[in-house]
Amino acid sequence: MNIARLNSDPEIFYSLQGEGARTGSPAVFLRLAGCNLHCCWCDTRYSWLPGCSLPVEEVARRLLAYDCPALVITGGEPLLQAAELEELLALLPRHFYIEVETNGTIAPTPALVQRVNQWNVSPKLAHAGNAPEASLRPDVLAAFVCSGRAWFKFVVRGEEDWPAIRALGLPRPCIILMPCASTRDELTAARPAVAEMCLRHRVRLGDRLHLVLWDNKKGV
Repeated sequence: MNIARLNSDPEIFYSLQGEGARTGSPAVFLRLAGCNLHCCWCDTRYSWLPGCSLPVEEVARRLLAYDCPALVITGGEPLLQAAELEELLALLPRHFYIEVETNGTIAPTPALVQRVNQWNVSPKLAHAGNAPEASLRPDVLAAFVCSGRAWFKFVVRGEEDWPAIRALGLPRPCIILMPCASTRDELTAARPAVAEMCLRHRVRLGDRLHLVLWDNKKGV
C-alpha cells in the first residue's frame, strides 16, 4: 500500500475523529498517499506526493497494535487503492468499525460497500479549484447514497455554496456543512455564518475538532 509520509514515517496514528457524524470518537487513522483532485485549500498537500510503500500485512499489523476497534482511512483519495483496501480490511476483525474518507469521485467496489461501516463523502465545490466535471460526479454520489451508509460533508465558504449543494439532490439528513478553515482562528471566525446556514437549510453543522484541540498540527 502507498501510505502518506509525514516526517519520513508512514502516517498511521491514534487520535479522536475530528469531523463528521462520529466527531470525538477514538480511532486509529491511516492516511493513504495519492489524490485525483488538487484542492487549493487542502491542508494535507503532502499526501499528494509519493509516500511509503508497505505490504498490506504490515499495515494490518501496525493498525492492530493500537488495540482500538475503530479505523478511519483517509487521504489523499483512498479509493485510488481500492484493491489494496479490500485486502487490508479482510485482515482486520469483523467487529472493527471502518470509516472511509473520500472525495466522492470514485464509486466504491461491492466488496468495500459490504465491509465499510461509514462513508464520509466530501464532494468538492467550485472554490476548491478543480474542474467541475472531475470533482462533482452525481452518478458516483448516487452509489454512495444507495449504500445507506454515507454522510456528505461539504466545506463551505458561505450561502453562495448552497445552490450547488442543493442541486446534487442528496438526502438532507445526511448533509454536513463545515467551515472552510485550516487554523483554529479561521475556524472560530467562520463558524457562526456556517451555523446560520445550517439552521436555514436544516442540515447538520460539522465542526473541526482537530483544529479546536491542536490547531493546524499534523499527525494528530
